Amino acid sequence: MSESKGDSSAARPAPAWLRPTIDYGPIVVFFLAYLKFGLIPATGALMAATAVVLALAFAIERRVAMMPLVTAVIVGIFGGLTLLLKDETFIKMKPTIVQGLFAAILLGGLAFGRPLLKAVLGSALPLDDVGWRRLTLRWALFFIAMAGVNELVWRTQSTDFWVTFKVFGILGITLVFALAQTPLILRYRLPEEAEQD
Repeated sequence: MSESKGDSSAARPAPAWLRPTIDYGPIVVFFLAYLKFGLIPATGALMAATAVVLALAFAIERRVAMMPLVTAVIVGIFGGLTLLLKDETFIKMKPTIVQGLFAAILLGGLAFGRPLLKAVLGSALPLDDVGWRRLTLRWALFFIAMAGVNELVWRTQSTDFWVTFKVFGILGITLVFALAQTPLILRYRLPEEAEQD
């Protein structure tokens, strides 16, 4: 009995609220802090919230996923520069750097014959190799496009507009793009018997 208890604690699944908290908690804190205090204090709040959700993820799952970790490092660097120099430019460039880095990682994996999305989503999306390559390429191109859009928005629009775009626009566009990949996923999905192998 003690053996099964040890096994269950080691393989304990994360609570359902954890992933949305990690993904969206810091951006909600950032937006609320921006509305009340402005961009520089909101940047500090974003950094603190990002550190808290990473610590929470580690405390519950005993690991931190790669994408939130990469994002946290970039938030720390560009948020730190924003606070240190009191220059909003750095935090506005952060989405560009994150999206560009994700694109480079995905394209680098493809160049070496490894569609890296499979490592992240393979258990949830059982696709054949062609499907993984095509889906990975599409996401890499999407990240490049979003990096360009962020640059265009922050360089040509007001800070209020950019914050709204960062909080709602990027999320909305990403959800629409993800849903638009459904036909590709269905076309290259492995049969059920292959999923179980």
